[in-house]
Amino acid sequence: STSPFPSQKPKSELVRTSLRLLTSSAYRLQCECKKTLPVETCPTTDIQLVTQQVIQCAYDIAKAAKQLVTITTKENNN
Repeated sequence: STSPFPSQKPKSELVRTSLRLLTSSAYRLQCECKKTLPVETCPTTDIQLVTQQVIQCAYDIAKAAKQLVTITTKENNN
């Protein structure tokens, strides 16, 4: 796995947890968005449900990114 901090290992478990959430949410977002493509869309695709999933994934990504900023800012200030 590629880390946004290539020169250093994340210092805390919180950073690792946030990175895992960010990675898994990004992957889920990609999968949900693919469902909206004409090639992937089948007649039973519930676009409203997919849209809700996309919004949830985007929220999780934003939450993880905010956690990372907060944690790394605190660590850098110590």
